[in-house]
Amino acid sequence: MSVEELTPPEAARWAARSGLPLSADRHAAVAATAAHIHSVVAVLRELDFGDTPPAGVFRAGEETHDAAV
Repeated sequence: MSVEELTPPEAARWAARSGLPLSADRHAAVAATAAHIHSVVAVLRELDFGDTPPAGVFRAGEETHDAAV
């Protein structure tokens, strides 16, 4: 399903299927929020992380600060 296809009634139906029934006045807001999240995730999927190590490899406090101010 593309973002353009998600209508407020469909958003309400998906929310109800997930056990989160919505009041009628929230259907449009939920559809818009879902469309926004989908657009952000689509941009993230386009990024090439290449050889970026997983977050578990990072150790806070062990970095060297070598920049001059």
